[in-house]
Amino acid sequence: MAINDIITETTSEAETIEFAREFAVGLRCGDVILLHGDLGMGKSVFSRAVIRALCGDETEVPSPTFTLVQTYNAPMAAIWHFDLYRLSDASEIYELGWEEAMADGVLLVEWPERLGALLPSSYIDVIISPVEGDNDKRIIEVKKHV
Repeated sequence: MAINDIITETTSEAETIEFAREFAVGLRCGDVILLHGDLGMGKSVFSRAVIRALCGDETEVPSPTFTLVQTYNAPMAAIWHFDLYRLSDASEIYELGWEEAMADGVLLVEWPERLGALLPSSYIDVIISPVEGDNDKRIIEVKKHV
């Protein structure tokens, strides 16, 4: 899938995973994906599916909630999965390898609003929202900013 502005509705976690796997095919080294959504919306599910699509289905993908970052070796580039929920100041991102990740990786960033002024100039927003009245359905909106 070419990464352009997209809005889609998924009706299950399996459909969200399938969409994320298709999305992953269009990623290139240097892409920064900012994942937005409330707790429980599927940001980690989406990230895990992207990582497995790029690194192999057998790849173990733990949540970076406590470590704040996990890295993976994919044939195309290093994959950096950041979870910034517990970040208390944006400058702490540098201790996590942010500059290295920006130089030669694909970045998946959960809770990107914690970046503040460190938001890169080029990125892809992935916004995951609930569908009112149905706990399983999600609206996934992709917006490319260059």
